[in-house]
Amino acid sequence: MKNNAVPLHKQITEWLQEQIETGVFKANEKLPSENDLSEQFEVSRVTVRRALQTLENEKVIYRCQGVGSFVNDNRAHNPLMELKDFMEEVTNSGFSAESRVVSYEQKHADKEIADMLNIKEEAMIVEIDRVRLGDGEPIAYDQTWMPVFYGQLIDGHDLQKRSIYQILESEYEIPVLKGCYRIEAVNATPEQATHLNLQENDALMKITRITFTIGDKPIYYQRRYLRSDKLVYEFQVHRDQEASQNEIIDVSASVLARS
Repeated sequence: MKNNAVPLHKQITEWLQEQIETGVFKANEKLPSENDLSEQFEVSRVTVRRALQTLENEKVIYRCQGVGSFVNDNRAHNPLMELKDFMEEVTNSGFSAESRVVSYEQKHADKEIADMLNIKEEAMIVEIDRVRLGDGEPIAYDQTWMPVFYGQLIDGHDLQKRSIYQILESEYEIPVLKGCYRIEAVNATPEQATHLNLQENDALMKITRITFTIGDKPIYYQRRYLRSDKLVYEFQVHRDQEASQNEIIDVSASVLARS
């Protein structure tokens, strides 16, 4: 593929662009790692990183630190600072918080989950499905996937009254350091509608996140489906005049009072 007349980083950018346009890499699919691309094109990781940066600047891909690069689905992707866990969000709003565990099982990771958790496909994971409640009413439906090591640590703990964050930090001194988030609007599936006391196709806010501990190790990958009539997020934004960009400096969640 190498063409001495074209800079190497641009060749990689063009190759990845072509793979995306022809459907080899599909929307939200993870791209080969920097190491894999370095070996494939016999270039340094700095060169690969420059190619990926170009694609990110052009909104062709989005990157999640510690996980990798993914094909954009043509929607805007904005950075969001770390959110509190569900128990903290709801309790801080003056409501009692608890969870109802729908299922807790060990299974083999499919490709999507394995990519998000940075583990091998078919590796053992723990999947936990929960309905999250505020004052006894369903607010969110969570699907959470964890590497089996972390999943086994929380096995036997009371997930009705405690969050995964609380258990890992207080019982095992495993700090929850950061998260990578995406927020989008979706319509409720029949299963989600049943758990959340809604009608099929009612609007939901979907938060997809990967939470990390020390060494950028993923603790879990989660899809949360929120009732937007029950919980809202408020943002305080500061404009950096020198950098000419907006920075989110505060995020808070509020449970809406029932009518």
